[in-house]
Amino acid sequence: MFETLSGRLSGTVKKLRGQARLTEDNIKDALRDVRMALLEADVALPVVRDFIGRVRERAIGQEVIDSLSPGQALIKVVNDELVAIMGQANETLDLSTQPPAVILLAGLQGAGKTTTAGKLAQRLKEQHKKSVMLVSCDVYRPAAIKQLETVAGQVGATFVASTAEQRPLDIARAALDEAKRQYADVLIVDTAGRLHVDAEMMTEIGQIHADVKPVETLFVVDGMTGQDAANTAKAFGDALPLTGVVLTKADGDARGGAALSVRHVTGKPIKFIGMGEKLDALEPFHPDRMASRILGMGDVLSLIEEAQQRVDHTKAQKLAKKLNKGKSFNFNDLREQMLQMQKMGGMTGLLDKLPGMGGGMSAQLQNQAGEKEVGRMVAIINSMTPAERRHPDLIKASRKRRIAAGCGMQVQDVNRLLKQQQQMSKMMKKFSKGGMKKMMHAMQGKMPPGGGGGFLPPGGFSG
Repeated sequence: MFETLSGRLSGTVKKLRGQARLTEDNIKDALRDVRMALLEADVALPVVRDFIGRVRERAIGQEVIDSLSPGQALIKVVNDELVAIMGQANETLDLSTQPPAVILLAGLQGAGKTTTAGKLAQRLKEQHKKSVMLVSCDVYRPAAIKQLETVAGQVGATFVASTAEQRPLDIARAALDEAKRQYADVLIVDTAGRLHVDAEMMTEIGQIHADVKPVETLFVVDGMTGQDAANTAKAFGDALPLTGVVLTKADGDARGGAALSVRHVTGKPIKFIGMGEKLDALEPFHPDRMASRILGMGDVLSLIEEAQQRVDHTKAQKLAKKLNKGKSFNFNDLREQMLQMQKMGGMTGLLDKLPGMGGGMSAQLQNQAGEKEVGRMVAIINSMTPAERRHPDLIKASRKRRIAAGCGMQVQDVNRLLKQQQQMSKMMKKFSKGGMKKMMHAMQGKMPPGGGGGFLPPGGFSG
């Protein structure tokens, strides 16, 4: 996300290095570059105009602090204005009401409402310990009700059955009664979408809203539609008292125009962004952290939060103890670390949040098929016997051929993995007693090509 914008802004900052002061002349070109970068990112034109005006007003004539270069001073101004335009701070769900708290999801067809309903249910169950019920009022799209039932089963939420023959309003009423009977904490109502905004749709969802009185009315929108996302959100906001926006498919959007436009155009905060198809791929939207990612400064706080939620800390501690005792890092350990990393969004997901490694670095890794490389490595390890995984030294010529044949790859691929495991083992041995800090410092800028062999193990180590 934001690869294009991040790359352009980095280039702009480089041009300003060496200037003693930010003036009208030397900032004009920089602002033109920022403006073009925003337009290329598909940010809505009124938002671009307002943003550039505010940056110019703050930046021109600003004395550069002794310890900062003009480029850094401009980055500070741009960062502050990015945060301001996206909403200052994360706005969480407000469920402070007599249960069941109703969350109503609205949006166009294909925006990802049903998947978002499942993601929200999982988040509320796991992180907030809420009992959640799901109901579908979509009687128009074939198999929509069945899809939500499947999603509910996957996240362990209670599903309220409905049929395509029922009226959407009757479905919502019955679900609310059922939620009250079962003392559910939260009821998530998934409504029908259309291919475009129409009066019939708005009337129907307006009736449902008036009847079930949701505490949260969230507009779910496909982030890849750019500024159209903001315009559609405004149309829904005019018809419904929205409380927030969920931006989906953000992981597939290199531009990020919707994230920068929605708050300004609608006045409604983005509460969550969907960063993948998996049901745990829903992140709270933090404008300050997102601004950091856009400017290539990373999002370490989100990375730490993800590690706390998704990493198996018991396994991480076992590995740390094992290495501290001088035992070697084998293929079982390597495989476990790769699987943990995939839980946190894979290689590009991790790098996107590390300072100085977002944007271009993520794109570069994708070009090198870094994510596929991790999958290939896991496949090779799966083709080994338990003894070979525990004792890599056993793997000689005949075993290499068998392993390669077992996973449909070449002996060269097995050789490359063996070499990477040896390098990783040496590094682990060297730094196991020095903690993660030394390891990260040593690995900075030394990632081998292909994205497979030099990632940081998410579990980390204690000294």
